[in-house]
Amino acid sequence: MNARWTRVERPAHWRTRPALALCATIVTIITLGALAGCKGEHAVSDTTNAATAAGTTASVPEGSCPGDNGGITLPPGFCATVFADSLGHVRHITVAPNGDVYVNTWSGKYYGDKPVHAGGFLVALRDSTHDGVADVITRFGDSASAGGHGGTGIGLYKGALYAEEGPTIVKYALDSGAFAPKGKPTVVVTGLPLTGDHPMHPFAIDSATGMMYIDLGTATNSCQSKNRTLEVPGIKPCTELETRGGIWQYDANKTGQQFSSKQRYATGIRNADGITFGPGNQLYATQHGRDQLAENWPKLYTPEQGQNLPAEELLKVDRGADYGWPECYFDNTQQKLVLAPEYGGDGGKAIGECANKAEPVAFFPAHWAPLGVTFYTGTQFPQHYQGGAFIAFHGSWNRAPGPQGGYNVVFVPFENGKPAGMDKYEVFADGFAGALKQPDRAAHRPAGVAVGPDGSLYVTDDQNGRVWRITYGKK
Repeated sequence: MNARWTRVERPAHWRTRPALALCATIVTIITLGALAGCKGEHAVSDTTNAATAAGTTASVPEGSCPGDNGGITLPPGFCATVFADSLGHVRHITVAPNGDVYVNTWSGKYYGDKPVHAGGFLVALRDSTHDGVADVITRFGDSASAGGHGGTGIGLYKGALYAEEGPTIVKYALDSGAFAPKGKPTVVVTGLPLTGDHPMHPFAIDSATGMMYIDLGTATNSCQSKNRTLEVPGIKPCTELETRGGIWQYDANKTGQQFSSKQRYATGIRNADGITFGPGNQLYATQHGRDQLAENWPKLYTPEQGQNLPAEELLKVDRGADYGWPECYFDNTQQKLVLAPEYGGDGGKAIGECANKAEPVAFFPAHWAPLGVTFYTGTQFPQHYQGGAFIAFHGSWNRAPGPQGGYNVVFVPFENGKPAGMDKYEVFADGFAGALKQPDRAAHRPAGVAVGPDGSLYVTDDQNGRVWRITYGKK
C-alpha cells in the first residue's frame, strides 16, 4: 500500500497534441457502454520537496491559447493544458485545497481485461512549476499485482482521502502537507455489490455532516427476469431494488461499516455515476437512462425512437424519493415520466404509477452516458458559469441508426439555486473523441470533472488516461 515513486522525463506531447495511440476491444458493450483503453502508464519526475501546487498563472489575451488545448475545443477565452497523460482508465477526480490532484483508475473486464500499469490504482498529481502540467506523480493504494481492479469514486474529507477499491470504500490518512499517503488504508464501508451491469460506486461526502452518499447502480437494464432480452417482462416487485438502483448513506467519520439495505437513502435510480453537492448543499446525481427500447420492444418503438429515448437525467436527490426505475423512464419528447414496456407500458402513452415518481430537474439527449458532475464554485470563470453544473458525458454506443453522441462536457446554467430550464444545457468542451465518436475508436472519453481552488476545471478521460486543466483568460 506504500506510495511508489518513479523518475522519468515528462513527455513533450503532453503540452501540444492529443494522444496518437488508440486501442480497441469493446467487451460486453451492452453491459456498460463500451469501455476500452490500452496505453501504458507514465510516471513523471519525482520531486519530493516540491512546493504546493496552488499558485498563479500568467494572463494571456482572451481567445489566445498556446498549443492546441490538448485536442479539445472550448468557448472563447478558455484554454486547456494536458495536465497529465497515459495514467490508465481515469475515472473520478478530486482536488485538495492546496491544488494537489487525486484520481481513481479502474481496470478489469469492462476494459477488455488488458494488462494494466505497475503500482497502485490511485494517483496523486502536483504541478510544482505552475505551468498547468503535473510534474510530480505517484501511484499508491490497491494494485493489479495484489489482485485489485481499482475503482471510480474518490473524495477528500477532514484531511483524508477516501476511495473506492472494489467492494469497499477506504480512507487514507494524509499527514499535514503530505502529497501522498504512506500508510495502509482503513475500511469505511465494505460489502458493496459488484455484479451485473453497473458495479461502480461513486460517492459524495457532505463536508458539514460527514455523511457519505454512495451510488449502487443496477445489476440489470430494466429488471427483466432475463436481462436485456426480447419482450421479457419485468420482475414485480423488482427485488433488485433492495440492494441496488439507488443512493445509500453512511458516515464517513466511522470505520468498519457493512453494506445493507437499511442504509438506503433514495431509490429508483438506474446508475448515478455522477454524484455531488450543489447550491444550498443539496445532493445531485446524474442518471443513465435505460437502453434497448426498440431492440427489445420493436412492436412498440421504432429504431429512431430507440435512438432518441429515453433522456439522460440530472436528479435532485432527496431522502426517501423514488425516481422511477425500472417501472418508468423519462420521455424527453413529452418531458414526463412514462410507463416502461416491461411493466405494461404502451410505447409512451401510459403513465400509471409514474405519476407518483420524482422527475429529473434537467435532461439531456438519450444514451450520452453522463458520468462525473461538479458545480462551479470558483470565481475565475465568467459570471455565467458560477453556480452552474458541469457534466462529463462518456459517450454513447447505442444511438443507431443515427450517429453516436456525447463524448463532451456540458454546462447546465443555474438560476436562483435551480436549473435555468429543464432542457437548457450548453456543450462546453468537445473534441475529446477525435475523428470518430465510437466507443472503440474514440481518442478520449470524458469521465470525471472537478474544480480546483483557483477556479480551474479538471476533466478526466478513461479511454487513454488523460487529464485536462481548463482555465479562463490564463496561460
